[in-house]
Amino acid sequence: MKSVGFRLAKGVALAAALAVVASCGLPRSGPTKNEIFAGSVMRDGDAFVLLVDDRVNLVASVTPALGFSAGFRNASELGSDTIRAGDVLGLTIWENVRDPLLVPAGQNATVLEEVQVDGSGFIFVPYAGRIRVAGNTPEAIRRIITTKLEEQTPDPQVQVRRLAGDGSTVSVVGAVGAQGVYAIERPTRTLAAMLARAGGVTVQPEIAQVTVVRGSHSDSIWFEDLYDHPGHDIALRAGDRIFVEQDTRSFTALGATGSQSRVAFESQTISAIEAIAQVGGLNTNLADPTGVFVFRNEPEDIAKQLLGRNDITGTQRVVYVLDLTEPNGMFMARDFAIRDSDTVYVTEAPFSQFNKTISAVFGTLGSVNTAASLGQ
Repeated sequence: MKSVGFRLAKGVALAAALAVVASCGLPRSGPTKNEIFAGSVMRDGDAFVLLVDDRVNLVASVTPALGFSAGFRNASELGSDTIRAGDVLGLTIWENVRDPLLVPAGQNATVLEEVQVDGSGFIFVPYAGRIRVAGNTPEAIRRIITTKLEEQTPDPQVQVRRLAGDGSTVSVVGAVGAQGVYAIERPTRTLAAMLARAGGVTVQPEIAQVTVVRGSHSDSIWFEDLYDHPGHDIALRAGDRIFVEQDTRSFTALGATGSQSRVAFESQTISAIEAIAQVGGLNTNLADPTGVFVFRNEPEDIAKQLLGRNDITGTQRVVYVLDLTEPNGMFMARDFAIRDSDTVYVTEAPFSQFNKTISAVFGTLGSVNTAASLGQ
């Protein structure tokens, strides 16, 4: 009778354990594949779920490009002797006439010292008037003044020299060897040369971004593009502000991966395969290789191309599905570009939930058996 009662107790315990597991559920790292599909707009959700293929890759893998606009690229190199507002000039004028306009009696030349360039870039020269000098070289200014004075006195001779002033300067800050204000000199007229003058970048070149602010305009470029594409090595202008920083983009990895974390980009572009590798790959004890998902908010223009619809407006929630078990699944994942703020999620395989159920049930039964043995 005891044996029958013991078997009956085990049966009751098994049924009770299954009931508890079924009612309470088991711990897991996130939603199942079926639950994600249930969130599709085709069912009860508000996200578009798309299986990644060649067409989807072509549209969705577009990454934001960095580069300088035509206004930056078309600027010519600035000479180191260019005059700017705030500089102080010295003028010497010779007149070969009996009654000169400017030269004192008994002398052959007059010297105008400390003629300061005003904030608008002008100076005043007697009998020549107000002359714009900012942006010109001393030689160009000499010709302008000579032409003006020729209207008043024959064959004047003019000499122009800069007495004081910093000339044209730029500021370089951020992840460089030596932050500071640097003069635009003959060896440092371009962006690459100026960065070298400032000690180069102090972050990995692959993820270094360079931003140039000129007046109210700013553009950014990858540091490596300065050397891969010489056209981006722009000429500098007085007052330019150069800022170097490390790439701030990142993605989040969740689910059945080697680790779950927020991950910074380690290169200009990262594929889905590389993103998974960065977090330790798929967890071989848990991961379902048919359920790799990328969650992203797509802008309206890309969403329209992906869905082939013109009736949607604004940013759309899109879930991309990668099945690594398909014949070309690995290639699709290799070609799929991860973008800033993406969430890469790997679902758990069905058998992992089964194993958890078995472990939970038999762990519970072990406790029941122990209790029953003590009660005998």
